[in-house]
This record gives sequence, structure tokens and C-alpha cells, in this order.
Amino acid sequence: MRARAQEGGAAIEFALVVPIVILVLFAVVEVAVVARTQLELTNAAREGAREAATVVDPASAASAARAAMGTLGSRLVVSVRRPHVVGRRAEVTVRLRHRLAAPLFGGVTIELRSRAAMRVER
Repeated sequence: MRARAQEGGAAIEFALVVPIVILVLFAVVEVAVVARTQLELTNAAREGAREAATVVDPASAASAARAAMGTLGSRLVVSVRRPHVVGRRAEVTVRLRHRLAAPLFGGVTIELRSRAAMRVER
């Protein structure tokens, strides 16, 4: 009789622990996705700044940043500040509204942002 009672206790403990483990797993995956997206955003800002440092047209820098983001490039908000003086800093800021994928987070949207600057060469 005692063994059956212990089996029932183990089933109850399992039922209580599994939802918490699943929640933690979703959170870890979501953090990894956000971190990867932030790294891609940083790379896009760097590519835009590189283009802004060598090409006079700010639209070219914005296009380079969007191209670096791949499929998310169409959702990217890019601002380019490029002085016409050689040696000054050209700055590119990129922003992306990212919606958390896990349904447990209620579809919360966060804004990811990155900025890069390079010296104007031409």
C-alpha cells in the first residue's frame, strides 16, 4: 500500500514541476532569439556605417543596413547622420520592433536598437 502512495506522490510532483520546466525552457529560447536578433542588428548598423563612411548618399547606407538584416530588413527603421566633412563621424542608428514569439509572454513587443559610427572617408 505504501508503494502505491509514493507512486501517486511522484505523479503529483511531476505534474507540478513540468509546467515550470517548460516555462523556463521557453524563456531560454526566447532570450537566445532576442540575443541573435540584437547581434544581427549590430551587424546591420555596422554595415550601414561602413557604407555611410564611403558613399555620400544616405539612402545607400540605409539600403546596406536593410540588406544586412535579410528578411527582417523591411521592418528596420534606419536613421543616417553623415556630415560632408572628411574625418567626421558618420552615424547609423537602426531600430527594430521585435515581437516575442512564445505565447506565454502575451505577444509583448520590444524595441531593439543599435548604433554604429565610422569616420567619413570621402
